[in-house]
Amino acid sequence: MKISEIRDMKTEELHAEMDRLRRHLFDLRSQAVTENLQDPSMLTKAKRDVARVYTVLRERGETGIEQKQYHLETLARHK
Repeated sequence: MKISEIRDMKTEELHAEMDRLRRHLFDLRSQAVTENLQDPSMLTKAKRDVARVYTVLRERGETGIEQKQYHLETLARHK
């Protein structure tokens, strides 16, 4: 994902994208542990995408990103 694509997203979309990327990263890590990961560079790419989203959120002056992510995850579990 390119930084220009991320900057075009709304803040709510960025939080949703962050949630999706974190889940994807978790899945990749699980695959790496069980040696089912086909392409190890996918881990690095996923980490960089997470960092890009964090950077854009910080540029927009967002604070408490971790708390918001935890809150959104909690809400998603209860639905």
